[in-house]
Amino acid sequence: MSNGAKAPYAAQARALAKAGDWSGAGDRLGRLIAEITGTPVLGVKINHDQYSLNSLNGQVALADNRTLFFKYHHEDGEDQTIAEYYRAGLLRDAGFRVDVPLYACGEPGRQILLYALRTDKRLAEVCHAIEDREDWQHMAAVVEAQQRADRALWVCCQPTLIPGSRESVAKEPIHQLFYHRLVSAGAQAGLGGRVKQFYVGKTFQLGQEQIPWRDLSRLQWEINGVLYPHTLAQLFLEAGERLEPTALAGHGAITAHGDAHNANVWFDTHGGQAELVSFDPAFAGSAIPALLAEIKATFHNIFAHPCWLYEPERAAQYYQVAVIRTGDRLKVSHNWRLTPLRRAFLDSKGTGYWRPLLAELKQRGWLPAHWQRIIRLAMFCCPTLVLDLRAGGLGGHNPVSSALGLAIAVMLGSGGEDDFTHWLNELVMEA
Repeated sequence: MSNGAKAPYAAQARALAKAGDWSGAGDRLGRLIAEITGTPVLGVKINHDQYSLNSLNGQVALADNRTLFFKYHHEDGEDQTIAEYYRAGLLRDAGFRVDVPLYACGEPGRQILLYALRTDKRLAEVCHAIEDREDWQHMAAVVEAQQRADRALWVCCQPTLIPGSRESVAKEPIHQLFYHRLVSAGAQAGLGGRVKQFYVGKTFQLGQEQIPWRDLSRLQWEINGVLYPHTLAQLFLEAGERLEPTALAGHGAITAHGDAHNANVWFDTHGGQAELVSFDPAFAGSAIPALLAEIKATFHNIFAHPCWLYEPERAAQYYQVAVIRTGDRLKVSHNWRLTPLRRAFLDSKGTGYWRPLLAELKQRGWLPAHWQRIIRLAMFCCPTLVLDLRAGGLGGHNPVSSALGLAIAVMLGSGGEDDFTHWLNELVMEA
């Protein structure tokens, strides 16, 4: 660890990268990697990757003639909330297809994984190419690989299902992605953390409408003609209540990756048929709330696309969004919809994972009456807490992508006559 009052090397690297100093970031990561491997570093190449929103990845050349792939993750406030990172061995032992690193450091502020270099593409890149070309005729191999992966996921998870004690569930690092982003000292649960940092007290430019948070937080949303019952403030506050770690105990807990978005998944084609192999298990655990385990994958691999979350400048060109404020109502109309690829992913995730999970929880008497609210609120938190969605804010969003992103978040979190509600209702009939 760096000495004195300086932040650890990896934390310095993330700060330097955010400031655009890629050379400085590479220097700090090189120093950290040399410490961990015990081998001098000849050079570091950081990927400028729109999918890794709170992390850095790239290649490092070592003096022993090896070139490794690295992935580093940093979360605000992790020193107080994270006990253990990177439990790849746990996933491997449970039968998950997971890439096990050659080196791993899990200390907060220094957490980094080093893997043997692969020639595979990440699934995020494969999907981006399909959607960029609208090449729906050639997406079958990707969809079939996802279907196999979702079925295999449940096969691995089911034997690990336990009731989940308050103590074991509360210490899982996955809560860093949800509850811990909603809270901070002196703020009401749900309106602290990143909500306070990104939104509270700020002014929003949504399309042609400029609205301060004190007004926006209280408005009811009408999206493409569908009226949604919850305001932004109500959704954040309910998330602060229902996603509190101990509140999720007793509803079933499993061994899972927890953050298996497609930028953490290799598209491995070396065995004849494509297989999905996860990596970067920064939030893996053995007592992850079962209803939380696949939320990140369900949102980020499906509803975050195409382009609006990760490439807001493209979204401004690609989508038409209109926003009108009328009294206490915000009317938003847009032309975003799931692509054929993401619709197939949603169907696969429902059939392969969510339906058997809900049925198993119901059979054991562990499915809470408010299970849909847990899923919805966690889905709502994915876009609103991973990046600042405010136009001109820290996330690089603009009036089009901001309005679209918040509308999608409300659609997922609240509930109205829409495709997501229909999908959830289908799960109910099977559970």
